[in-house]
Amino acid sequence: MRGRADGGQKKHLVPAICAALLILGFLFFYYGGSQSQHGSSAMDYGSKFSRSLGWGGNNDLDATKTDDSTAGQEDGDDNISPKSFPVCDDRYTELIPCLDRNLIYQTHLKLDLSLMEHYERHCPQPERRFNCLIPPPPGYKIPIKWPKSRDEVWQANIPHTHLAHEKSDQNWMIVKGDKINFPGGGTHFHYGADKYIASIANMLNFPNNVINNEGKLRTVLDVGCGVASFGGYLLASDVIAMSLAPNDVHQNQIQFALERGIPAYLGVLGTRRLPYPSRSFELAHCSRCRIDWLQREGILLLELDRILRPGGYFAYSSPEAYAQDEEDLRIWKKMSALVERMCWKIAAKQNQTVIWVKPPTNDCYMDRAPGTKPPLCKTDDDPDAVWGVKMEACITPYSEQNHKTGGSGLAPWPARLTTPSPRLADFGYSAESFEKDTDVWQKRVDNYWNLLGPKIGPNTLRNLMDMKANMGSFSAALKDKDVWVMNVVPEDGPNTLKLIFDRGLIGTVHDWCESFSTYPRTYDLLHAWTVFSSIEKKGCSAEDLLLEIDRILRPTGFVILRDSRTIVDSIKKHLAALHWESVAEADAEPNSDPEDGEAILLIQKKLWLVDESLKDSR
Repeated sequence: MRGRADGGQKKHLVPAICAALLILGFLFFYYGGSQSQHGSSAMDYGSKFSRSLGWGGNNDLDATKTDDSTAGQEDGDDNISPKSFPVCDDRYTELIPCLDRNLIYQTHLKLDLSLMEHYERHCPQPERRFNCLIPPPPGYKIPIKWPKSRDEVWQANIPHTHLAHEKSDQNWMIVKGDKINFPGGGTHFHYGADKYIASIANMLNFPNNVINNEGKLRTVLDVGCGVASFGGYLLASDVIAMSLAPNDVHQNQIQFALERGIPAYLGVLGTRRLPYPSRSFELAHCSRCRIDWLQREGILLLELDRILRPGGYFAYSSPEAYAQDEEDLRIWKKMSALVERMCWKIAAKQNQTVIWVKPPTNDCYMDRAPGTKPPLCKTDDDPDAVWGVKMEACITPYSEQNHKTGGSGLAPWPARLTTPSPRLADFGYSAESFEKDTDVWQKRVDNYWNLLGPKIGPNTLRNLMDMKANMGSFSAALKDKDVWVMNVVPEDGPNTLKLIFDRGLIGTVHDWCESFSTYPRTYDLLHAWTVFSSIEKKGCSAEDLLLEIDRILRPTGFVILRDSRTIVDSIKKHLAALHWESVAEADAEPNSDPEDGEAILLIQKKLWLVDESLKDSR
């Protein structure tokens, strides 16, 4: 009996082994293939990549087993190079990891919807990150170039037409063949943003009805910007707007804005401060932006007050400013009383628009009756702290210097771009160090453009980002190029963003251990100066940062990597896995130390997963 049983086991053993091999083979291709819809392979790779740079990482990936189908070894375990990264499911072509409502539902976050908390940043934990390449939508085309892109984009790149139908009577956008056109209309300026902007300048008695007021008005915040036509038409007057809107029921507004080549950022007036220092904007604008300004003792208006410069304006176009029904009159009465206690005065009121002006000094605040609300902010409150900081329903008084000056003390544009900011003293910087920084980056940017020369034409680039902007001198060096730059200042370093705004530039604060608040494929060039070195010190994942750069970079876009040679050499090994290619490589500085000096690597993102119909727009 035992002999027959053994024989039976042998007969069943062979098919069992075959079945096991088939299952293993299936798992191998399913999880390891470069076109997998799952992120596990990339997650497996993350800790190995970080170790190849000598990093420990903080994303708990060390316990993950390695799949040899996605990571190969070169010269031992210390040099890991991936063969491929998995590609995300095509449902995620527009994934914004820290503004993903599906994440909120899945993790059962308890958020106050009335305070717009669900539109604020909520980033996934490391174990919930996708860690895969975001594919373009079917039929994706190289974006139309600026300035033509202000008025039209490819429908295939943003296949959402609901706004064209929903706002058809307001001329936001019109579907025309394979393109979406933007006539320049808005909820309160159906006949064009250009005419509306001229009317605001006329109301304020600016010379020649030009909104820049001879260079005195340069930076604008457009709240609830729609598709950003207001900001797009301001550019002709040398005025730059940060167009701001949440990823709400009118989702894709910011995606349209960036596709058009107009500066924009995903954000919301909710419970946290906007990511801008105090006294950053000369004008805030809201055209039917659907915001309840009276909520929580006027906390949202007080946030606008924080970021407006001395003597700054708030242009408000809404029914409350002109309608005569009972509810609108009630809101107008309460809003007027609130802004009066905030020391704002009406600068002009005409038709559907009212423009308030903020006081130039602290005098009005000091003259208010004791106990007047809203109160002044506490003396230990830092008005420039913004990353994750809760709003407070209080008035931010001016510094002693601003109070004495009776204004911002800034030169008119464009002189302010190269004029030392009065706020340099906040960092102990001298005018000489500012001027030297400006000169150094002018030489560096000239060198970048020489290296990029064979790859770019006059209108190849439009949306740029400086991932570690310091004083904004990289952006300033591009003053003669038809581009704009999102200047990003690390949240854990000196908040030099106020110097950047003082130069007449725009930007935001960010932590590169997290995903940026933008749609995929929204930037043409990213400048990464020692960004990888910085996150190394924080123990964050290099893989996450590489995948994030790939997410926000447009196909055929560029990365300028300026970092230590160790980091540059390590990242070079991973270009193929990301569908990137090296364009040029050079020493960062002449006669630099070949071992310890910085190196420059220029990278271009390839087009992938698209058909042969993809062609450059003419």
